Amino acid sequence: MNDLRKQLLKLMQGKSYRPMNKSELARNLGIDSSERRELRIQLTKLEKEGRVVIGAKSRYKLRETALVQLVGILRYQPNGNAWFYPTQSDEGNLATGMDIKKHDRVFVDNRDMGVALDGDLVRVKITRIGVPRWKQYADKGKKQYDKRGRPIKSKAQPKEDAKEEAAGKVTKVLERKNTTIIGIYREEGRFCYVEPEMKGLPGGIDLLDAGLAKPGQLVAVEIVEWAHRNATPVGKVIKVIGYPDAPGVDIISVIHKHNLRVEFESEVQKEADAVSEVISDEEYARREDWRDKLVLTVDPGDAKDHDDAVLVEELEDGWRLAVHIADVSHYVTPHSALDKEAQLRGNSTYLVDRVLPMLPVKLSNNVCSLRLGVDRLTKCAVMEFDRRGERRKVYFCDAVINSKAKLAYEEAQVLIKGDGGGEVGDAIRTAWGLADVLRKRRFAHGALDLDFPEVKVVLDEETKKPIEIKELVYDESHQMIEEFMLAANEAVAVELKMKRKNAVHRIHEDPDADRLNEFAEIARIHGFNAGDLTNKKHIQELLKQAKGSAVEQSIKLGLLKSLKRAAYSIEMLGHYGLAKMDYCHFTSPIRRYADLIVHRALQSLLVNPPVNPVRLPKSTKLEEIAQHISDTERNSAEAENATKRMKMMEYLFMLAQQDDPPVFEALITDVRRMGIFVEITNMQVKGLVKKEEFPQGRWNFEQGVMAFRDYQSQNELRLGQKVKVKIARVNMEKQLVDFTIVVS
Repeated sequence: MNDLRKQLLKLMQGKSYRPMNKSELARNLGIDSSERRELRIQLTKLEKEGRVVIGAKSRYKLRETALVQLVGILRYQPNGNAWFYPTQSDEGNLATGMDIKKHDRVFVDNRDMGVALDGDLVRVKITRIGVPRWKQYADKGKKQYDKRGRPIKSKAQPKEDAKEEAAGKVTKVLERKNTTIIGIYREEGRFCYVEPEMKGLPGGIDLLDAGLAKPGQLVAVEIVEWAHRNATPVGKVIKVIGYPDAPGVDIISVIHKHNLRVEFESEVQKEADAVSEVISDEEYARREDWRDKLVLTVDPGDAKDHDDAVLVEELEDGWRLAVHIADVSHYVTPHSALDKEAQLRGNSTYLVDRVLPMLPVKLSNNVCSLRLGVDRLTKCAVMEFDRRGERRKVYFCDAVINSKAKLAYEEAQVLIKGDGGGEVGDAIRTAWGLADVLRKRRFAHGALDLDFPEVKVVLDEETKKPIEIKELVYDESHQMIEEFMLAANEAVAVELKMKRKNAVHRIHEDPDADRLNEFAEIARIHGFNAGDLTNKKHIQELLKQAKGSAVEQSIKLGLLKSLKRAAYSIEMLGHYGLAKMDYCHFTSPIRRYADLIVHRALQSLLVNPPVNPVRLPKSTKLEEIAQHISDTERNSAEAENATKRMKMMEYLFMLAQQDDPPVFEALITDVRRMGIFVEITNMQVKGLVKKEEFPQGRWNFEQGVMAFRDYQSQNELRLGQKVKVKIARVNMEKQLVDFTIVVS
């Protein structure tokens, strides 16, 4: 922390301090004229951060943090504490003067969470803004080592760039987002209660009504009374999910835990059933007819819904790209039951064994899906690009298509790399010619290459037990469709901005410098030259250094964690990761409500607009929707990851029970005093090798070089090293796996 800043805060925190103006502060601190500019800079920063306020006669004093109260969402963490996320658009939050862009999350200790539940809208009183004590010293509690790895005594040194953090206390629950708690039903004599799964809640929930629950079963409990933090919550069992080890119970518990909607209410289903598949003559007449053109879809092989179809035609000096997107807005009208349900869900949720769609199946998998050989209505972005990939023309229209080919990514990849496939093969190779140029241009303009292979847990059709963990390759076929979707999304966003149309934009704000600097230190430990990561060119250079290395995925994941999360907003704040000034979501209205809003916003800008274009809600309501669908997206992602990890742990548990468990090649991703963390890279499974599981020897922890060394054998276990491991144990309850090193 800047020395002058420290001096200012220390002075103002003194008991005898009275508010002073700049000149008085300068005299009191003995600052000469050459340092006055730095004084003004530090005072301005402190004011923007909400640390100080300017009172009468331009005199400065510390803001009473107890007076700062913010509104936002509380999110429980696995350790039992919580993060509070202030609502960035809330006028009351902005009026506090606190820099909620910098302090975009506030730590809330378990003892200060009141009766708030995960996901609740709450009011939080800020109790502290500063550097946490455990972060104030760079080497506090850590041993230093000489060149031979021997421990040496050293004093803890103040950490100059330690990041300030905010902490707070929940003062009021403004809105319960979810009153359902998942836990295990217990009985002790005549007393019955539920032991909640989630840390952060009291150890037990008293029951008014246990229903038909039996001891040991997983149940969903509705909280009906909870007076204060130290009181025991009271609830009633609303659903018996089943015994934890029974088939399907794990997934159902995640669905309840995240309050996901499974069934569609009768009114919604009735509206969906009433939708006609017949396209009227009037609708055919007013739309551009693309049915005779070679429009095709490229999707995962098991895809049931097809949002998008494309056509690329080569021109004398470039290409013409047509991106056709299912016209959901034609069938789902504002304020209808279908629209209200889609807005409530926010998006489709893709769990490991099922899809919870945003729209009923008749729409998502049939009427709105761009199926092979069937006439379908679309909204189309028609773009022309020159040979450098620069967009020079664009228009938007309502269209009708009849898809001529339905390709899986694997089939498209074969055509890209080969020379067969007839007319469809030629079309795919032409399309890749444009996509390749667009991709190279995007990275040249600062986009970050954060793509890496994903894995899929394959389940048995009948038992739903995991039978394989399959690596999904992100190849040219995926890149091709991604580039076309990005191009369409950007073109629509630019059009909406130029015509000053309200809409919901996809934003990814610039990262916090402190978080980037923390990540840079991790990258240096891995042996990379990180440079100044506040400069995006240095981030790109780091990603190039890591490409192809054993720790490439770890570096990419570390960088992702240091960046802010993408979200929805009515403000056009740009997209940092994609390096785009204007960006929105237009290409997936079957599974994202944001795209449906954008389709409606675009209606009046089409070359063939409908007779009565939809009018979007006012800005205040639109911002509420943007916040809501940002929350549903986060909630769905957490549920998807939870079910995937559950089945992954189940698969590893099954492997561990075999007479001859398999040996895996793993990468050491972190070194701690307790042991080493490893990752089976082709399965994306991380776990711990405890020190007691190391091969026989006298292992010494050397923090300075992130390694363990056995001085008898001269063997070492070092960050970035590859090792062979076996599964030692799997904790299904905590979703953790331990490994043991295999000596060859």
